[in-house]
Amino acid sequence: MLLLSNKEFYEFSNYFKKYYGIDLTKKKSLIEGRLYSVVLKKGYRSLSEYLEDIFNNPYSDNAKELISRLTTNYTYFYREALHFGFLSKAVLPELLRKDERDLRVWSAGCATGEEAYTIAMVFAEFFGKRKFMFDTQVLATDISVKALEKAKAGRYTSDSLAELPASWKRKYFNKIDSETWEISERVKDDVIFRAFNLMDEAYPFKRKFHAIFCRNVMIYFDRGTRLNIVRKLYEYTEDGGYLFIGQSESLNKFETSFQYIKPSIYRKV
Repeated sequence: MLLLSNKEFYEFSNYFKKYYGIDLTKKKSLIEGRLYSVVLKKGYRSLSEYLEDIFNNPYSDNAKELISRLTTNYTYFYREALHFGFLSKAVLPELLRKDERDLRVWSAGCATGEEAYTIAMVFAEFFGKRKFMFDTQVLATDISVKALEKAKAGRYTSDSLAELPASWKRKYFNKIDSETWEISERVKDDVIFRAFNLMDEAYPFKRKFHAIFCRNVMIYFDRGTRLNIVRKLYEYTEDGGYLFIGQSESLNKFETSFQYIKPSIYRKV
């Protein structure tokens, strides 16, 4: 096992905080374990040599691979189901009453795609045969290139589909083998995956979103970083639009312009 000196750990934690906003100060053992396998795989002579390469090239392929190894991408279909129910029963009917045809939803921190594909299935269920009349593509972004590659492939194990309604599984997946399922092309075509860092100073979006899902992402950030990201999310939310965060997360009403609707659901008013 490769152990980080206090100096190396301090430099490494500061590096991740500066470029990616991720707080790893309490994850020393996790870092050491995952760095060990990378250093061996890459053939570096020492941990110091590897870290020097990362620090000098923060946007290199090595740095991107390290991000994938150190960020947790655990998720599954229909996770925190009340959000999808609220999207279907409150958000979409409201947009329909306003005669919105271009429905803009962003899955920020989409990991391996389960959340974004679930949103696309909600659209398919809600609109049914009328779906062709609406632009229902979902933008899905993540910092991990490795996670995005898996998301684009659209293949998942049975475990990740366990919470999905059985009828949805039959309609929107093709069975590959006893443990593997592939998302159907009609759902896959409704999701656009892009690499994106929420820490970026400028967000590249030309239009605002009717709903943003940024769930279980900000738990990795310190308070200052969270406030800055929430401010940007507010800026890119349409008036009357919604922000969904993880059910273990919350926003301080004195530190955000979003209005509290119910636990983990907020609105721009």
